Amino acid sequence: MMRTKARSSRSFTYLALSILGGMLAGTETVVADDKPQWDKTFPQSEKVVHRKVEFKNRYGITLAADLYQPKDRGDKRLPAIAVSGPFGAVKEQSSGLYAQTMAERGFVTLAFDPSYTGESSGEPRNVASPDINTEDFSAAVDFLGLQSSVDRERIGVIGICGWGGMALNAAAVDKRIKAVATSTMYDMSRVMSKGYNDSVTKEDRTQTLEQLSQQRWQDAENGQPEYGPISLELKGGEPQFVVDYAGYYKQPRGFHPRSINSNGSWTVTNPLSFMNMPLLTYVDEISPRPILLIHGEKAHSRYFSETAFEAAAEPKELLIIKGANHVDLYDRVDVIPFDKLASFFVEHLKYHTLARGK
Repeated sequence: MMRTKARSSRSFTYLALSILGGMLAGTETVVADDKPQWDKTFPQSEKVVHRKVEFKNRYGITLAADLYQPKDRGDKRLPAIAVSGPFGAVKEQSSGLYAQTMAERGFVTLAFDPSYTGESSGEPRNVASPDINTEDFSAAVDFLGLQSSVDRERIGVIGICGWGGMALNAAAVDKRIKAVATSTMYDMSRVMSKGYNDSVTKEDRTQTLEQLSQQRWQDAENGQPEYGPISLELKGGEPQFVVDYAGYYKQPRGFHPRSINSNGSWTVTNPLSFMNMPLLTYVDEISPRPILLIHGEKAHSRYFSETAFEAAAEPKELLIIKGANHVDLYDRVDVIPFDKLASFFVEHLKYHTLARGK
């Protein structure tokens, strides 16, 4: 009985690796228009000014982003927040909703596409990296700190789902980040290496690494990476959390043509670096800067935030949203605690007497 349960849990890992992996089918073309149309999965707010921007990270990859600023801000320098996630999503989805909503509450915000995905550059497409994607957050801080509307001493980050782990990792190494919040956080290095609920054995891990190592030779011989099946094409019998994912990414609610989880997949070898480089090794070094971890009570992923909370040093807070599942915190504005997020960043991105230009 115990063995059957372990196999079932481990199957979640292999399912996750397949549903989070492959080439974006026919979605790389961006149609030019004299008046750019609103291309988000959420309504445009009349309370903010929006524009598309680009900037480079430390590896020379050009990141595409949406900059949101409160209207009628005058010449004041405001606190700023960089936002990204979920894993396999684009800035036109959940991260953009978070960014626009926080801009309505008085912050300059930036929602960006991670390297190799969406409108950002990088080849091959649809590859993730615990290092490069952590750097993406720091590059966003670089960009925000150069804006005349931003007080560079008051910059925070929000990471959603898989980019929650990246946000915590970035805050640990980048001391310019003054506060970090995560929503429905995944530790991607943990789940890829150990499976859901740490159910993967050493033998399973070794077998997976053997297969991925052999795949590298096939990719080298072919001159390009192999991609997995299209994400979230349900066949029946999937775990409920996978059905929930499809209910967001595959439906009008959250579908976007550039999103990997909507109609693409990751490279087959995508898990390799995550399986070898734990993201949250230094989460305790974020202190004395504050951490806010938000998770749904009924989310299958709740244990990621609970473990990170235990490992982190004060000041820290874990907020569990009653009745919410993992995907509810992607876009349900009646469930996402935006009031709490706003008060957290207002409190911890306070005016600093030594702020540049003040």
